[in-house]
Amino acid sequence: MTPPSSLETFANPSIDTDYTIRMTMPEFSCLCPKTGQPDFATLKLEYVPNERCVELKSLKLYIWSFRSRGAFHEAVTNEILRALVAATAPRFMRLTAKFNVRGGIYTSVIAEHRQTGWSNPVC
Repeated sequence: MTPPSSLETFANPSIDTDYTIRMTMPEFSCLCPKTGQPDFATLKLEYVPNERCVELKSLKLYIWSFRSRGAFHEAVTNEILRALVAATAPRFMRLTAKFNVRGGIYTSVIAEHRQTGWSNPVC
């Protein structure tokens, strides 16, 4: 079975409030584009929604869709962020991908999006 690679959303129930949603996805995997060996990562997503929030089951299936794809760490992290931003148009979003060791090297990739004109009211 091939999982769907689309993201579903729902209306933000507190659109007038800046609040942060944080998710940890410890079972991300894709394939190394050079060797075909599996790469494993923990994805950490945090975002301040605007009008739409991402639906969790569709996110799980979307993340699962990368299991049989070859992708460099940097490319896949930015691809996922772009898809999430396109689906939800958040005020702020950060995706951190912490990949397991490969050849003695741990790789972390952090990609961010910030809506034009939005600033964190806490800072």
